[in-house]
Amino acid sequence: MTDADSRLLLRAMPWVFVLIWSTGFVVARLAMPHAPPLTFLAVRYALSVACFALWMRLAKVALPPREQWWPLVVSGVLMHAGYLGGVWSAVKAGMGAGTVALLVGLQPVITAVWLSATAGSQARVSPRQWLGLALGLAGLTLVVWRKLGIGEVSVANLLFAIGALLSITAGTLYQKRHVRVADVRAASAVQLLAALAVSTPLAILESESMRWHPDLVAALAWSVLALTLGGSSLLYLLIQRGAATQVTSLLYTGTALHGCNGLGAVRRSLHGAHAAGHDAHRVGCGDGGARPWLNEDTPV
Repeated sequence: MTDADSRLLLRAMPWVFVLIWSTGFVVARLAMPHAPPLTFLAVRYALSVACFALWMRLAKVALPPREQWWPLVVSGVLMHAGYLGGVWSAVKAGMGAGTVALLVGLQPVITAVWLSATAGSQARVSPRQWLGLALGLAGLTLVVWRKLGIGEVSVANLLFAIGALLSITAGTLYQKRHVRVADVRAASAVQLLAALAVSTPLAILESESMRWHPDLVAALAWSVLALTLGGSSLLYLLIQRGAATQVTSLLYTGTALHGCNGLGAVRRSLHGAHAAGHDAHRVGCGDGGARPWLNEDTPV
């Protein structure tokens, strides 16, 4: 591969990631009528670990040194077990995939505010970004408030979604700061093993069984091959290469892409305040967090 090909591949990585990541909420909606969330995710993690193990064996890739395992375990629990467990549990508990995407789409704003509070003068939030934060929160409040009234949002599924938001935010920041550069296949295998170890005991407590409907099989195949082997691997590489806010802005773009597609399909049926909430959230998160103001050298 030439240097020009390598540069083209690097430029394409963020956009490929966004396209793959945006499908995750649709897959959750497709699979959840046929399986309990944590059982599905445990099967997904197990199959993903098997695929990475085979890939590592064929490529003769060794596991990371043992001193690197603990940071990978922590980031794997947060970014896989915590984030995915929260998203899928929220969808299973009745929250629409688009609403979950809106909530998780606040991640770049939270990341930006956190870094502005901890990274000193290098990462101050500008008045425009505070305005973006206010717009994003106001839009989210309009959407969630109406859905509370119609019964889609409950205390339980809202807590699941907030847990997912906090997990992916903390996991991104932790991985950027503590996880050393390693082969993405080996690092992902360790992260997924940690997620499997946390999720399996909880999955055993679920009373519902998996029903092998074609939609479930399709969702599981896409989750393993595209979302985990593709999307999660790209996310790991992007966190290694970019500033934290740049990565979280890509995550927001993925959730916004899902939200925009869903909004276009149902726009005519939306209440005026509900539609305004969607728009305010998209604009607010775009201004408040999706445009990074940190340099590559900003410590995280």
